[in-house]
Amino acid sequence: MEKAMGKALGNEVQRWTAKRRMALVVSLLKGETTLAEAARSHGLTVGELEDWRDKFILGAENALRSKPKDEEALKDEQIKRLKQKVGELVLDLDILKEANKLRPFDPPSPSWKSEE
Repeated sequence: MEKAMGKALGNEVQRWTAKRRMALVVSLLKGETTLAEAARSHGLTVGELEDWRDKFILGAENALRSKPKDEEALKDEQIKRLKQKVGELVLDLDILKEANKLRPFDPPSPSWKSEE
C-alpha cells in the first residue's frame, strides 16, 4: 500500500482527504488489509476506520437506489441505528449486572497462606 498514506513525507503531513479515505476503505473491503493492520500502519483507530467504512457503504447503497435519500434522511437513519446499538449495549450491561448480583462472591484464599 502507498507508504505516504497517513505518514509524513519529509516535513509535509498528508491529510485524509475523501479520496484517500475512499482508497483505504476500498482496500479494506477488498480484503487487501485488515482493520487492525490499516489502523496501526496509518496511525488511526479501528473505530475511525469502521466509521469510514460504514459511511462509505451507506453512501454506496444510497447511490444505487432508484430514489436516493437526501443527506438529512441518511443522517437520521444512521442516528436511528446508533441509538438502537446503544440500547442493545445498555441491555447487555443490565443483564451482566443482574447476573453478577446473583453470583456469590467468595474470594479464594491465597495458596501461600497456610490454614491452621
